[in-house]
Amino acid sequence: MKTTTRMFEVLAVLEGTSFLLLLGVAMPLKYLAGITLATRILGMVHGLAFVAYEMQVLNALATKRWPGRTIALGALAGFLPLGTFYFMAHVRRREAPRAT
Repeated sequence: MKTTTRMFEVLAVLEGTSFLLLLGVAMPLKYLAGITLATRILGMVHGLAFVAYEMQVLNALATKRWPGRTIALGALAGFLPLGTFYFMAHVRRREAPRAT
């Protein structure tokens, strides 16, 4: 499976957004209003997005030939709120054509 930059970015945004919605919307609804349905639905969406994102990061090791440090940063980014957005910006800077 070839990792395209577009697919990677879509999964990074999906993972990051679902994580923020889970933390900022679903969990307050669960713990402050007693509405557990939000965490069940967003938890599942986020879990699937997280797994897909991490698989893309590992796949980039072979297809993009990213160094181990970049792969480690990408994997760690999935565990941090806003992490995938920062990592996506890092990848864009890294892959941008250099002006000489």
